[in-house]
Amino acid sequence: MIYTEAVICLTLLLLLHVVAEFRSNGRQKWPVPYRRFDHRPEADSYCEALYPFCPTGDPDGRIPYMRDSDTISVYRLQTPVWEFKYGDLLGKLHIMHDAIGFRSAETGTNYTMEWYELFQLGNCTFPHIRPEVYAPFWCNQGAACFYEGIDDSHWSQNGTLEKIAEITGNQFNDMAQWVQDDNETGIFYETWSVHSDPGPNATVWFESYDCSQFVHRTYRKLAELGAKLSSRSQTNYTKIYLYSGEPTYLGNDSTIFGQPALKNLAVDIRKFYHPFRPHQSFTDLAISLLEAYEKIVLEKHFYLYYNFEYWHLPMKPPYMKMTFEEVPLP
Repeated sequence: MIYTEAVICLTLLLLLHVVAEFRSNGRQKWPVPYRRFDHRPEADSYCEALYPFCPTGDPDGRIPYMRDSDTISVYRLQTPVWEFKYGDLLGKLHIMHDAIGFRSAETGTNYTMEWYELFQLGNCTFPHIRPEVYAPFWCNQGAACFYEGIDDSHWSQNGTLEKIAEITGNQFNDMAQWVQDDNETGIFYETWSVHSDPGPNATVWFESYDCSQFVHRTYRKLAELGAKLSSRSQTNYTKIYLYSGEPTYLGNDSTIFGQPALKNLAVDIRKFYHPFRPHQSFTDLAISLLEAYEKIVLEKHFYLYYNFEYWHLPMKPPYMKMTFEEVPLP
C-alpha cells in the first residue's frame, strides 16, 4: 500500500471512531429519527414482487376528491398477514396487517387504504447478497395503496372491520393530501423496533415503520383535523422487537463497502445476512437458522440497516420478541 492510501485508510478509521464516540456519549438522539426524502425514487428493476403492489389502485397514488358536504365513515381494518393464502394461521400467532376503510354517504362507494412493502416483507427485512454487488442489496421500499372497495369477508372473517369515526368530505380531502405528501417523503419499510429491554421504561433506539405505524399516523392526522375516533374493542397491533445495548454507528454503503480499510467489517456484514437469503432449500434453511442463532444469541450481535446506514446492536436477552399490544386511538 502506498503512503497516500495508508493515510486515507487511517483517516477514515479515525473519522469512524470519532463519529461512533460522538453518537455514543449522550449527544446521539434516541430513537434515531426516521429519515425523510424530498421525493420517492424509482425502484430498481432487480426488485421484483411475487405479488404485484397495489394492483387495483391508481398507478400515481391519487386519491378521489370528496365533496365538502359528504359524510365519510372511517373503518378500522385488521386481518392476519397472508390471510388470502394461509387463512387465520398467522392470526393465531397475532401476526396482523392493518389498514383503514372509508365509505362515502353521498355515493355509497367504499375505499381501502393501506401501507405495505413494495416487494414483500422478507425483502424489506433482509437484503440480497449478490455476487456482482459487494454491498448487500436492499429492496426495502414501502408505500401507501388506495383502491376502491372493502373486501368485507377478508377483513372481518379472521380480523376486524369496525366503524370508528365519521368525517366530512373536507377533512377527508385534507387527510388525502397529507397521505400523498407522507408517501413521497417516507419511502422505506422498517420491520424492527429496537429497545434496550422489554420494560416500560426502556430506551427506544429505533422505531419500526410499517403498516400499523402508517395507520397510527393517519389516525393522529384525522384527530388533528377534528375527527372523534372511538372503538368498542381493544386496539391491538403487532410489534416485533429486538433488544440490545446502546447501538454503534458503522456507516453507509460507500464508507463500509467502498474502503479497503473496512474490508473485515464489510465481510462480516455480508456473512451476517447470508443465512437470511431467499429461496433456500429445507436443508439450507435449517443450517441458516443455526447460523443465525449463533450470531444473534451466542455471539450477541446484529447488524441493523436503518436510514440506509448500518448500526451494530449488542444483543441482550430476550434478544427478540413479537407482541400483540394495545395502542389506544388518539
